[in-house]
Amino acid sequence: MEQFKGQPRLPKFAVPKRYDIRLKPDLSACKFSGSVAIELNIVADTRFIVLNAAELSVDTPSVSFTHSSNSKVLRPSKVDVVEEDEILVLEFADTLPIGMGLLTIRFQGTLNDKMKGFYASTYNHNGEKENMAVTQFEPADARRCFPCWDEPACKAMFKITLDVPSKLVALSNMPIFEEKVDGDLKTVSYQESPIMSTYLVAIVVGLFDYVERLTSDGVKVRVYCQVGKVNQVKFALVVAVRTLELYKDYFEVPYSLPKLDMVAIPDFAFGAMENYGLITYRETALLYDDHHSAATNKQRVVIVVAHELAHQWFGNLVTMEWWTHLWLNEGFATWVSYLAADNLFPEWKVWTQFLGDYTEGLRLDGLAESHPIEVEINHAREIDEIFDAISYKKGASIIRMLQSYLGAECFQRSLSSYINKFACSNAKTEDLWAALEEGSDEPVNKLMNSWTRQKGYPVITVEVKDQKLVFEQSQFLASGSHGDGQWIVPITLCCGSYDVCMNFLLESMSGTLDMKEFLSDKSNLASAWVKLNVDQTGFYRVKYDEDLAARLQHAIENKHLSATDRYGILDDSFALCMAHQQSLNSLLTLMGAYREELEYTVLFNLINISYKVERIAADATPELLEYIKQFFISLFLHLEDKLGWEPKTGESHLDAMLRGEVLTALAVFGHDLTLKEATRRFCAFLDDRNTPLLHPDIRKAAYVAVMRKVSTSNRFGYESLLRVYRETDLSQEKTRVLSSLTSSPDPNIILEALNFLLSSEVRPQDAVLGLSVSREGRETAWTWLKDNWEHISKIWGSGYLITHFVNSIVSPFASFEKAEEIEEFFASRTKSKIARTLKQSIERVHLNANWVQSVQNEEHLAKALKGLVLGKI
Repeated sequence: MEQFKGQPRLPKFAVPKRYDIRLKPDLSACKFSGSVAIELNIVADTRFIVLNAAELSVDTPSVSFTHSSNSKVLRPSKVDVVEEDEILVLEFADTLPIGMGLLTIRFQGTLNDKMKGFYASTYNHNGEKENMAVTQFEPADARRCFPCWDEPACKAMFKITLDVPSKLVALSNMPIFEEKVDGDLKTVSYQESPIMSTYLVAIVVGLFDYVERLTSDGVKVRVYCQVGKVNQVKFALVVAVRTLELYKDYFEVPYSLPKLDMVAIPDFAFGAMENYGLITYRETALLYDDHHSAATNKQRVVIVVAHELAHQWFGNLVTMEWWTHLWLNEGFATWVSYLAADNLFPEWKVWTQFLGDYTEGLRLDGLAESHPIEVEINHAREIDEIFDAISYKKGASIIRMLQSYLGAECFQRSLSSYINKFACSNAKTEDLWAALEEGSDEPVNKLMNSWTRQKGYPVITVEVKDQKLVFEQSQFLASGSHGDGQWIVPITLCCGSYDVCMNFLLESMSGTLDMKEFLSDKSNLASAWVKLNVDQTGFYRVKYDEDLAARLQHAIENKHLSATDRYGILDDSFALCMAHQQSLNSLLTLMGAYREELEYTVLFNLINISYKVERIAADATPELLEYIKQFFISLFLHLEDKLGWEPKTGESHLDAMLRGEVLTALAVFGHDLTLKEATRRFCAFLDDRNTPLLHPDIRKAAYVAVMRKVSTSNRFGYESLLRVYRETDLSQEKTRVLSSLTSSPDPNIILEALNFLLSSEVRPQDAVLGLSVSREGRETAWTWLKDNWEHISKIWGSGYLITHFVNSIVSPFASFEKAEEIEEFFASRTKSKIARTLKQSIERVHLNANWVQSVQNEEHLAKALKGLVLGKI
């Protein structure tokens, strides 16, 4: 027995080939019973069968193993459930015969309320609260529904049968093979699935409406939702059908199942889950309402649907061998979702918007407590924490970098070859590199190992010396210190024009380039702008010498640079400022060069950077805070004039999204006219929920503005928003309210809003949406977290959502004393599920504290800031 405890993987002496699963959920008692018959191949001498099981009550007398050669029924002499390791160990008296056999087990379980395994989700029907039964098995929770080999490499075929109430819809991965109704109960049997991993098995039982459409090659696509919401899933259906067609052509492999169902689930921890043939979603990621959804909601539906459909090839057809290679699933699905969205809606400029994901990857990977893309996983409980910006966003970014280096056509061809080769099996990172290397004749393996096997990324320092560009690479750390990593860096650069470009691999720590060799007009040598990392395709930052930085600022002001390059210069400058390698004064001066910026993605980043600077300034130089706010208001005010408060006929999707961001920023920085106008429109909305005065695109901005005026003595806005929350059944509206409630500057209101998040009125998945509290509410939120930690751990502690509580409330602090207090509190309370997040959050507090000190030591900041406010840049 002891030999099986504490192991990262199951022993390999038995290999599952086929599961026959029968389940009977009791939706009123929130329990289920079931049986499983597993065809096994015993491949090595053993007296044990070891598989996964968790939170299941195994009926010991039912357990038997029948060998195919002699039909002899063997019963285990001992049946042990090791809860700590989530394994079921069956010990037999004699060595089991080599070859095929059938393992049968009966069991019972609970339809839990943790949004993992086989769980219950609630919904309202005709005014009554009802339960539905749903599965969420990724990463390692199929074992909570039936005993199994719950590892991605243990692929098998699945035959599923359900006993459920006759009136309900019962779905699984495959189409229904047979349905027998017996009074109030029915038995539904499904076709056998192709070979797949346990984490992709899915079951949904509940009351649903649906819409359907066929693809050109006859795949039946259905989108299911709660009764009465069918108009809100028509958009997702169109997106799904078009995306399936696109992927079939791009991967050169057809979708491999006869049907695809997508279902909106009211209680859902993740954004969505790519179960083979039965994709489950949060309502906010699948539903789109023409009258009450914002442009951002529409885009989210497209990106999430495209992401999950990409997994039907990347993840489901070809599956990672172990969780170390999770990024193969998530990095690729993220990258491909933008490819699809760009194809469906080219006017959205999603590859420019991709820089938001790219930046999230850079921000997390600049921490000393980051991790490599390929990360060792030594136990199932460690898996949740790597569903992060490294696996998804850094993963997608290095794929984009590699595609840019190899060329789109070569990349697509090699990808198709990889999918064909590993279809219905498992792959590792090196298998993908081998396929791309074979298709391109480039040293892909050597190039990419430096990006996936070590954490972090480089900052390339560039300066001009004797008409030569001199490059140096070192590991960028947000702390300002230099790590010891080294990369093979695909350098791209333009000089004075996008017509004058070159690229090369920087394989050593430094390199030089003679500008005279590629700049035809020698008179421009002293003044031509030089932009490295053209269009931000490389996963690295750039630090320019003063002269080159000044030339780039001039190029921004004169509109010579693309939106992606304007974005990159700003973001690198912000990161260098935070790492105190550049002054706040120089960052603010650069931000001033964006006064006439109109591009959504660039402005989205400019606004987010301004929020962070305002918070740091409040801690570092409170006497300058009003000047900082006035400067940011001056940056964004022209956009309020240009965009207005209401949609314009024929305006772009990007302007529709930008309007809400700009108005929110002006409200946060306290622009009086914006606050008054938002309140006026909000009052009109309270009287008439369909008023054109408060379009969905600006509702979040209005809610934030209203909450900025709320205090203990003026509760109108807070209570009105709670009324909006209670009266709507639209998930996106509830989300907008929850993410605004903690914007008040009054700590008493913040506490009330945080307590509301823990009430039964808020679904557990949604509570995390209200954790981004105002600067004035930081201390209140921290006290609240400590006071409620036991309850929060109990409700959210078993899944990844608990990491949001830690990150959102801890990270905004900016003092070394606070970091110490946080460490002390968690010293006896750290679970493995939050260990990595806690370290990263405390590191962020240290980074903020160092940044505060750096700003406090900055000379002439007050004078420079006053000059900026007056427009004297």
